[in-house]
Amino acid sequence: MARTASTMLPLGTSASDFSLPEPATGKTVSLGDFREAPALLVMVICNHCPFVKHLRQGLVQFARDYRSKGVAIVAISANDAARYPDDSPAKMAEEAETFGYPFPYLHDESQSVAKAYRAACTPDFFLFDAGRKLAYRGQFDGSRPGNNVPVTGGDLRAAADALLTGRPVPSAQQPSIGCNIKWKAGEEPDYSVLP
Repeated sequence: MARTASTMLPLGTSASDFSLPEPATGKTVSLGDFREAPALLVMVICNHCPFVKHLRQGLVQFARDYRSKGVAIVAISANDAARYPDDSPAKMAEEAETFGYPFPYLHDESQSVAKAYRAACTPDFFLFDAGRKLAYRGQFDGSRPGNNVPVTGGDLRAAADALLTGRPVPSAQQPSIGCNIKWKAGEEPDYSVLP
């Protein structure tokens, strides 16, 4: 299992626009759909990654706890579904239904949205404030497959709580660790040269 870290997109970065299909419903979901929310969490995940599977129930619980507080949540899968059929739109719809995802789970077939967010791993988390400026990017918590640390979502919960109560989100943030995004052949971005 390859371990890849978040690129740690600079804090204060504006949320990139997106308009992506939700395989479970056939709807298209856009950044603008969440304009009224005081905070927006964008999660880059996939079906088959052991790091995502390890956190999956914690992600569902986080969403249930924080949607009622006003945090809009959206998950995006950008893996190359041709090479990784477990991450196909049909399998994404099954995943969302099986695990009761209380958030849209969108398919980034072109991988352009993942690149715009400089996503590198699954899972990768981006929490934006009401003005859609990046306030937190990093790990859900310190739990990883096999390290016996409980899944609590502590890091992301602390950031969301600070954001929702008007307190500054600490800038010392730990990168998320997960599987690398499965880029299409020849499409792997070189984030070191992007602005």
